[in-house]
Amino acid sequence: MGYRIGVDLGGTKIEAALLDDSGEIVWRRRIASPSRHYTALIAAVADLVHESDREARRLRHGDAALPTVGIGIPGTIDPMTNTVKGANATAMNGRPFLTDLETALGRAVRVQNDANCLIMSEVTDGAAAGANVAFGIIIGTGTGGGIALHGKPNPGMNGISGEWGHNPLPWPRTDDELAHPKSREIHGTKCWCGKFDCIETYLSGPGLAADHRRATGQDLKGEMIIEAAHRGDADAEATLLRYEDRMARATAAVINLLDPEVIVLGGGLSRIERLYRHVPELWPKYVFSPRVDTKLRPPRHGDSSGVRGAAFLWSDAVIGG
Repeated sequence: MGYRIGVDLGGTKIEAALLDDSGEIVWRRRIASPSRHYTALIAAVADLVHESDREARRLRHGDAALPTVGIGIPGTIDPMTNTVKGANATAMNGRPFLTDLETALGRAVRVQNDANCLIMSEVTDGAAAGANVAFGIIIGTGTGGGIALHGKPNPGMNGISGEWGHNPLPWPRTDDELAHPKSREIHGTKCWCGKFDCIETYLSGPGLAADHRRATGQDLKGEMIIEAAHRGDADAEATLLRYEDRMARATAAVINLLDPEVIVLGGGLSRIERLYRHVPELWPKYVFSPRVDTKLRPPRHGDSSGVRGAAFLWSDAVIGG
């Protein structure tokens, strides 16, 4: 039996998983990400891969054949320089991550953007299975996107296809249009990339928390805001209503440009169940069509989808093929 290793490298955690040739996860481990320290990041990923190797040998009763390794990162590899660009784990930017990791492991590795890994998993046998055009979104520590065409990820000429999070928030609201003036959307928030009002600054987990803090003075993490809204807290509810409208505008721009059959949300904030009801209800206000048939769905494989997609980077066929 063949095995594959997938690694999902994020700004707050790193997860490794070992998959069998049916696509089932037979072992997994998650650790905190030392995302501010590049050498520690390389070492942490290498340690997880080595641990996965040991588990594969155990399951194969000592067979020394090494599994393939695929890694999803919160950025992309620049095809001209072979260095990372656009990663919200900023210690990776400008570094030869792929080369350094292959040196540490002594074998070939495939690396792809984490949103591309998410949509790779979901078009294979998940929420976007069978879709000719699908868009995957990561809403976690950062906010990114990935495009799948006819069942395959499409990284693009510059390796940035689907980099939705670093476009400006569409149809920005003025102070007068918002429930709270401190939630302004015009030159309101500066992104780590140096520009103002990127989609990421509003729709990432830190972006949600920052918006609530600006509006209320309360320093709450995203999950606490969601819990407060469920309890009937008016301020938390107002924050989520702003978030949903911003998500509707941002994804409407994707529909206007790409017209996908399915949009799949991944990352920590994809667990907000009300998004899948409320955001599509808002789309007709923004999409350039009198009817919107695009589906907004959670990942079928939950928070394992990214790591599964990374493991599939070595496969040119669907699971089991």
